[in-house]
Amino acid sequence: MGWTAQDIPDQGGRTAVVTGANSGLGYVTARELARKGARVVLACRDGARGRDAVERLRGEVPGARVELGRLDLGDLASVREFAARPPYDRLDLLVNNAGVMAVPYGTTADGFERQFGTNHLGHFALTGLLLPALLATPGARIVTVSSFMHVLANIDPRDLNSERHYRRWTAYARSKTANLLFTHELCRRLAARGSGVVAAAAHPGYAATNLQTAGPRAEGRRGAERMMELGNRVFAQPAEAGALPSLYAATAPGVRPDSFWGPSFAMWRGSPAPSRRAPWTLNDEAAARLWAASERLTGVPYDALRA
Repeated sequence: MGWTAQDIPDQGGRTAVVTGANSGLGYVTARELARKGARVVLACRDGARGRDAVERLRGEVPGARVELGRLDLGDLASVREFAARPPYDRLDLLVNNAGVMAVPYGTTADGFERQFGTNHLGHFALTGLLLPALLATPGARIVTVSSFMHVLANIDPRDLNSERHYRRWTAYARSKTANLLFTHELCRRLAARGSGVVAAAAHPGYAATNLQTAGPRAEGRRGAERMMELGNRVFAQPAEAGALPSLYAATAPGVRPDSFWGPSFAMWRGSPAPSRRAPWTLNDEAAARLWAASERLTGVPYDALRA
């Protein structure tokens, strides 16, 4: 039998921030960390849904130390406000989990294409703003959730915001490639600084969450929505299993920087295992270019990692 949530080491004394923790993978990740004793901040865009999640989690894990943090990754002002008023005095773990998938073309509050802006730029800014707290905590980790679908597309440095041409699945794949390039460059910079912070990435395989149906529902494509629902029921693994690679990257001993964890069977389902990744996600030059562009677009310089 492979690694399960029961194998998570004791998390007593640790503090974690999990983005998008009101449902799906984020909720399971937050719940299992809390079950093992961590203090967990559920960083959620929707306050009402976030409060419901906190109450549900406390019901499932009596005595859990959990609280809500208001965070909209599609609004850099919200990201800055969250980071400026942390509801904790230390930070051991940041799980960059929230995301949007294959949604109709739209822009964030700051004018970025929605998938690139939310999935990558929002988390890039959040990580940079929280980095001083992570650097000050021995054994801290940063886990960014990508997708096996990153293999469908490399980023286009000439069109990061899909202004020339937009295809929803291509834009999604590019944003997930950006997650991996970000982790790659972050690890290089952490190592150059001599930091013990470990940054890794994970993906859930095909996990049944509301992420798949959000795009079709937003466009009123009821047929496509039903197809996604059917796929979730027939082919997907439950969110409890889909969250395991993130939990492994966040807590298991010996996780190496820039490692990528996913389901063991064909990147689809099963217990956590090292996952294959597209070669372009390990390109040093591309990662450095994306980093520079991300600092410029978000206005969040990683001063703590500068020589």
